[in-house]
Amino acid sequence: MDMKISTCTKEDFDEIIENFELYWGNEKNERLQKIRTLHHPMMLYELGDNAYVVKDDNKVIAYLFGIISRKEPLAYVHMIATHRDYKRKGYARQLYEHFIEAAKQDGCKYIKAITSIGNEESRRFHTGIGMRLIGETNTQGIPVVSNYAGPGEDRVVIMKSIV
Repeated sequence: MDMKISTCTKEDFDEIIENFELYWGNEKNERLQKIRTLHHPMMLYELGDNAYVVKDDNKVIAYLFGIISRKEPLAYVHMIATHRDYKRKGYARQLYEHFIEAAKQDGCKYIKAITSIGNEESRRFHTGIGMRLIGETNTQGIPVVSNYAGPGEDRVVIMKSIV
């Protein structure tokens, strides 16, 4: 099923925030609280030309918040999520493809994403779309970049050439 991708509006952003648990689950834990704080309004107001949504009957069913680096020829996927009722139907992949095309127009040569070590679903998704995990293999057998997010804060860094 091919739905239309559009730029995220203020109404879309508000809908995402109001229905956060439909994309990320409703457990009350520290990980989800951190993810919620990553949904900063700057993704709409200051960086909104790289914030995209997929809608079904005016309901946001998937979204991607991206950033184009001014430092290197790189596009960064800050956040991507699909509504729980629409998972595994290709919407996240469509959003990635859309963002990659926009990033190429801006001269980017690479796409990058970051995830936590425990987010197996994210690692599977990203490797499934041809991205690779970079870094040194940790004791769990997962490539990580040590101290990426500060002392003792290792992250899974995922990259792909888009040229």
